[in-house]
Amino acid sequence: MYSVKTYVHALFFAHLVLEKLCKAHWAKDNSGNHPPKLHNLLNIIAQTKLNLSESDKDFLAIMNQFQLEGRYPDYKFELHRKYKAAQTKKILSQVDILRKCLLKKL
Repeated sequence: MYSVKTYVHALFFAHLVLEKLCKAHWAKDNSGNHPPKLHNLLNIIAQTKLNLSESDKDFLAIMNQFQLEGRYPDYKFELHRKYKAAQTKKILSQVDILRKCLLKKL
């Protein structure tokens, strides 16, 4: 998505990556139950045993804004104006670092 310059879609899918990893941790820490039908990464993490740094939590809060794009198309116009190549690339790099961290902790 990034390579074809659909930056908001790239960020939406990056949110999905983090959401699925957070839900994997939720499932690990709450056996016998299904992950909540939430998209808010901080709310999901709060129901796990993960101890993330404040900077990681701050980053998850930033990533939460991208969960809406695929579900609420009107919201995308605001995001399209705000996120361009350089900023998206930086965020995707941070997502990759957090993704690896969350995978190691599973």
